Amino acid sequence: MSPDAVFPGSVRSAAELNEDIRALWQRAGGQLNGEQRREYQLLVTQWAAAVQRERQAVPGHDETAPAREGEGRRIAA
Repeated sequence: MSPDAVFPGSVRSAAELNEDIRALWQRAGGQLNGEQRREYQLLVTQWAAAVQRERQAVPGHDETAPAREGEGRRIAA
């Protein structure tokens, strides 16, 4: 289910949603019941959509472009 279908017009940042996920786990004491699991799944779906939306909003960002020199993780020779 699309997160927008559940919360029409909701535009929360990935950071806000991440905090909600962390708070849910903390409230649950590390064990989610059925209702909490559904809430968790919804939050993760919304978080993933927010991450994608935020990445697309970065000017000049192209997910298919290879990393430029100096970007990304370096591997020692």
